[in-house]
Amino acid sequence: MRCKGLRKPNRVFFVDSIKSLTMHISPPTVEGVVRHHLEALGNNDLAELLKDYIEQSEIWTANGPFVGIAAISAFFSATFTLLPAHSTTFEIKHMIVKGNKCYIVWTAENPLVSIPVGTDSFELKDGKIVWQSVASHNVLK
Repeated sequence: MRCKGLRKPNRVFFVDSIKSLTMHISPPTVEGVVRHHLEALGNNDLAELLKDYIEQSEIWTANGPFVGIAAISAFFSATFTLLPAHSTTFEIKHMIVKGNKCYIVWTAENPLVSIPVGTDSFELKDGKIVWQSVASHNVLK
């Protein structure tokens, strides 16, 4: 899946007083976690995507809630069949981040489906997605 507007989180390097190079990675930001989530989704990388969740995480959809890692894994496995990485173009149209919450509006297109509008809302705690809602208008081709 080709994703527009995604980039990897920045890493900051500094030299301490003993002249050794130390890598410092700042704590994950809400935007950084969501962008990591979108990159893993775009690559259909389930293992990487699940790193953003904990066992207590919930995803709410029009088809009901998915609670826990096993259910979330099943949800994204099904999503990957609808949005295969090799043929899907995914574009973020709008992102709002405030405190520990994020809202995105997106579109996706591939030979199977056109999604002219989709939205996700996220709530994070300690760098993990604890709650997410997903809604999209899927037009099968």
